Amino acid sequence: METALPCPPAPGDSASNSRLRKIELERSLYSDHEMRKLEEEEQLKKKMESLYDEDEARGKTVIMAQDLEEKWEQKFLRFKAAPRITDADKSNDRTSLNRKLDSNLMLLVKQKIGNQELWLLPQVEWQPGETLRSTAERAMAMFLGDHIQAKVLGNAPFGIYKYKFPKAIRTENNVGAKVFFFKAFLQSNDLSQAKLKADHLWVTKKELGDYLQSEYLKKVNRFLLDL
Repeated sequence: METALPCPPAPGDSASNSRLRKIELERSLYSDHEMRKLEEEEQLKKKMESLYDEDEARGKTVIMAQDLEEKWEQKFLRFKAAPRITDADKSNDRTSLNRKLDSNLMLLVKQKIGNQELWLLPQVEWQPGETLRSTAERAMAMFLGDHIQAKVLGNAPFGIYKYKFPKAIRTENNVGAKVFFFKAFLQSNDLSQAKLKADHLWVTKKELGDYLQSEYLKKVNRFLLDL
């Protein structure tokens, strides 16, 4: 029994070669840029063989894919990454948000609790009729001002802290409070005109210990993640 085997196209069989190239392209995973480059290479080949039809080039860009690649290469060679150490890092200016670029920064504000002035995460007293989220948004507006926009994540708090008031302001029916914590991200890019309405610091999680009281810090560290 004889079996017929398919014969490969002859070297001069341009029609067969063209069909094979078409099938290869259709089944390939070339990007649009690679497809464009292959098409332009084919056009240049036709032009050198005096088979190029000038009508095919009408309406097409003069900049070719190879030119773009060379332009991108030159741009890459001129690129220089910005320094990771800023002026605020050098001067240890913790009031600046332009510091510790490789870490998350958290806002601390100085608030008066009884007769003491303490560094705390921003907080305000809940008002009847408010949701916990709306209280958090009011706290941000109070401390951040109008030039800094922030977005609260979720409607439920992701942490809680209970504490007792100083004895000077403690009463029989009001001995302490609960603080509910929400997470929010800054959305503003330009903070040049922003002026916070209280003494403030932008600190990393590791720097919280320089400012927060030990019991408060212990509670806060349970739900703060430095990602």
